[in-house]
Amino acid sequence: MKNPVLKTEKSVTLLGGGQVNREILVDILKSAPILVAADGAADRALAEGLMPEAVIGDFDSVSQHAREVIPQERLHHIPEQDSTDFEKCLSRIDAPLIFGVGFTGARVDHELAVYTALMRHPKQRCIIVGEFDVIAHVPSSISLTLAPGTRVSLFPMGPVTGRSEGLRWPIEGLHFAPAGRVGTSNEASEAQVHLAFDGPGMLLILPRSDLAALVQGLAFDA
Repeated sequence: MKNPVLKTEKSVTLLGGGQVNREILVDILKSAPILVAADGAADRALAEGLMPEAVIGDFDSVSQHAREVIPQERLHHIPEQDSTDFEKCLSRIDAPLIFGVGFTGARVDHELAVYTALMRHPKQRCIIVGEFDVIAHVPSSISLTLAPGTRVSLFPMGPVTGRSEGLRWPIEGLHFAPAGRVGTSNEASEAQVHLAFDGPGMLLILPRSDLAALVQGLAFDA
C-alpha cells in the first residue's frame, strides 16, 4: 500500500461517480461510517448532505464549490494519470473493509477498470455494492453461509484454478480464464459454501441481499 491518506479501524464507504441508490448508500454508511469520495463524487456527497472525511483523486471533475466547502486538509490531490480515481483511493485507504458505492451501472469502461484495480490490490478488502449485486476479489480461501439455491457467480480476471464445497457445480479441475472457462450462474447447494483458490484473480459475485454473508466471509478468510 502507498502511504495512506486515511487510516482508520472502522470500515469505509467509498463513493464513486456511477449510479447511486440513496437508500443503499444510507444503509452502507450505517456499518461503514467513514465516507471517502473519489474525485467528483465529492459533489454527490455534498448534494446528499454528507461531508466526506477525505476526497482523493486527480481533481479533474471535483467542482470549485466542493473545493471551497470541504476543509483543505481533507482534499488529497493525486495528479498522476497512471491509475483511475478508484485505484488512487483503494491504494491509499488503510481500513479493515471498504464498501465501494457508485462504481457500477454507469460507464462500462469505468466499471471494468474498478475490477482491474481489485486484482492489482488483492490484499485490500473491498466490496463493490451495486443495485443488484455485490462483488469482491476472492482471497485464497473463503467460507460463506448462504441459502441453498443462492446464485454464486465466479468470474476470473486471469488464469486461476480452485476447489469448492457446497456448490451445485464443483469447480475442482477447472481452469478458469477470462477468454476461457468462467463460473457465472453457479449456485449454493448447501448452507455452507467453501471456496479455495491457488492464486489471485477470481471475482465473486453474489446477490446484494447476501452482503452480510460476504462481509462475514471476508472477515474470517484464511
